[in-house]
Amino acid sequence: MSIEVRNITKHFGKFTALSDVSLQIEDGELVSLLGPSGSGKTTLLRVIAGLESVDPDCSGEILFHGESVAGKKASQRQVGFVFQHYAIFRHMTVFENIAFGLRVRPRKTRPSNAIIDSRVRELLRLIQLEGFGNRYPSQLSGGQRQRVALARALAIEPRVLLLDEPFGALDAKVRQGLRDWLRRLHDELHTTTILVTHDQEEALEVSDRVVVMNQARIEQVASPAELFHEPATEFVMNFLGNVNVFQGRLNAGRALVPGLAVDVSVESEEISGPANVYVRPHEWTIHRQTNVAGSLLASVARFNHAGSIAKVALLTQDSREIKIDLPLERFNELSLRLGELVCLSPTKVRVFPTPDIRPKS
Repeated sequence: MSIEVRNITKHFGKFTALSDVSLQIEDGELVSLLGPSGSGKTTLLRVIAGLESVDPDCSGEILFHGESVAGKKASQRQVGFVFQHYAIFRHMTVFENIAFGLRVRPRKTRPSNAIIDSRVRELLRLIQLEGFGNRYPSQLSGGQRQRVALARALAIEPRVLLLDEPFGALDAKVRQGLRDWLRRLHDELHTTTILVTHDQEEALEVSDRVVVMNQARIEQVASPAELFHEPATEFVMNFLGNVNVFQGRLNAGRALVPGLAVDVSVESEEISGPANVYVRPHEWTIHRQTNVAGSLLASVARFNHAGSIAKVALLTQDSREIKIDLPLERFNELSLRLGELVCLSPTKVRVFPTPDIRPKS
């Protein structure tokens, strides 16, 4: 089931939740809506589900497989919705929770008890809870309860599965396990799925594509790799992962920051003026020599190597802090000492001119 959102706008009083948003989701995709709180991602999900209406004067449309769903209630859109806090019935067994959506169908469309029984048992297998059908939610872990909520949404065989921060209430290790499980489940079922999350790692791990939202608009839609390595806007660059940012200048195809000049690719070498220069922590080389051309001189302030990646913080001569991630083997080879002077060279930089830049006259 493909989904197309065309020019959707939504206000809550004077607050703009969505501003002329358009998005195309292909049949069988798993797409994440990623952004900070208040960016509009949950509102967009609820509008797609039919749980929120668009503004009365909005001429936009939502189409499922090319067919407009305007005026259709959530129950008529064949959407499975999973919330952050499970929303499963405490007084029902796991089996009856999963069967609920099938049992409450009108008599004419309600499956037989035999079909319901078969469907629920198949879903118990899919969510890896075979033998748990007679248990109650209070007898399950948080991760197990969330899998039951997903199974209940899948029981009605939805055309679209919508997940609103489904793992947000769980601890990190359980979230990781459920992310892996969700991706495997999606690869088996191929149900068109939209996942709302504020967890960058989650979005980049499970998604076919990621939609980054900010202030009621879409900043970029791309594959996880493209989004991380080729951010289209400064917001996306700043939002995804840790970054070192320098205030500098752009001049004739070179980014200039105090103590460093780097050749960069820009739309026009004629652009000149202030710019923000970004370098991710893993995109640095540390040299033990202190006279390397095209590098910054800095002293080692602290480091933490309790893991597969060593995190090193350094101070430049003008007291700017630079954070660098090193493979543990490289960190051990360097044998850095606190207070030691080293040279730093960026392996890749991204430059975003500030809005007041004008072409040179």
